[in-house]
Formats: sequence, C-alpha cells, structure tokens
Amino acid sequence: MKIKKLLAVTALFSLSILVNAQTQITSTVTKFLGIPIDGTKREMVQNLINKGYYYNNNLDYLEGEFNGYDVRIHVVTNNNKVYRIMVEDTYSTSETDIKIRFNRLCQQFGNNQRYISLKEYEISEQEDISHEMSVNNKRFEASFYQIDQAIDSITIIKEMQSLVYNKYGNDKNIDDLNDNEKLEVFVDYLSHYIEKFSKNSVWFMINENYGKYKILMYYDNLRNQANGDDL
Repeated sequence: MKIKKLLAVTALFSLSILVNAQTQITSTVTKFLGIPIDGTKREMVQNLINKGYYYNNNLDYLEGEFNGYDVRIHVVTNNNKVYRIMVEDTYSTSETDIKIRFNRLCQQFGNNQRYISLKEYEISEQEDISHEMSVNNKRFEASFYQIDQAIDSITIIKEMQSLVYNKYGNDKNIDDLNDNEKLEVFVDYLSHYIEKFSKNSVWFMINENYGKYKILMYYDNLRNQANGDDL
C-alpha cells in the first residue's frame, strides 16, 4: 500500500511539473555530444575527431575523455548507418569504486532534464556485485530515454485535457479529477510520449573481467538498428 501511495504521489507531482513547465518533451534522433547518431561511420568518426578525439586506425576506436573519464568510443553500424555509440572505460577499477561510479552516473542522468526513466536505479553498499554477476548472472544496468525540449506549456494542458475528455467526458476538467483519476491521466500521457522517444535509448552497465570492472555506455538510435529485414 505504501508503494502504491508513493507511486501516486510521485506521478501527481510529475503531472504538476508538466502542466506548469515552460516546455514539453518531444523526441528526435538520439545524440552523442550533440551529434545525431545517424549517417555513415566515416561521418561519425570525423565528427568525433572534430570534437577532439583521436582515432586509432589499428584498433578501430576513438580515444579521449568523456564525463571526466578516459574512454574508448566504438561506432557501430547497420547497413552502413550508425545506430550505436558505445563508450567504454579505458581503465578497470575495483568493485567498491564501480558501485560509486554506477550510482553517480544514475544521479547524473536522473538530474539531467534531457533524460527520463521509468524507475530509479541504485546499488546498495551491501550488494555483492561479484557474487551476483558470477553466480546469479545478474546484470547491473540502468536505462534512460533521451528527450529534447520543445513546445510550450499550453500544448501540454490541451493534450492533457483531451485525454480527460476522452476518458471522463466533455464536462470534466483536469482540476475536477480526484487523485486516482489524475494518476490514470498521467500514466496515459506518459505512455503516449514513451512511444515517441522509445527509440532514443541511452543505457549503461557494469562489465566484469577477472575481478576488475568497467562501465559500458550505449547511445542507441534504434531506428537504424537491424530489425530482420536482411533475413
């Protein structure tokens, strides 16, 4: 019951933010460092070189610094169109440090208005990452949707009100609804926009190799991902 109540309060609070915000979330192509994840690999590599990264021809990845860490950047394509940027930590670290790094990334994404997630992520201090990964095959990962800011708050209110009309009749306004009804409207509204930016996937996970750990980050434009057309 407490969880349900917390969900309702959180949703209503989010609804209030949406209605009173100056902008509304919409989706475009996923971006990495402001560069759309699209086009050819050659174009993407050149764009990243222009950002100051060094391209290692022998190993086919770029090297440099990202979000305060030394990284290797891999450009992945499908039918010669870029659909993924994978960012790999250059150096491995300990289990304790990777927990801190993972949780800090979750906080950074959670506090960034260009991202939205359907849940909160955190690894507790008591979590035995090594045991969970090796014995239970658990994956420690966090997923977000990348969004843009566009359209004014008037549009938000109109779209919300349209949902209210469809669901409760033309004589109902948002302010007339009780908490449960507002929660249902919010869920419907959020589901509508998740469909729009579900192709803009940004996620990261912990990778383990002989007791050492790295963060792997994935910026995906799922519109360009293989969908079985070549089968």
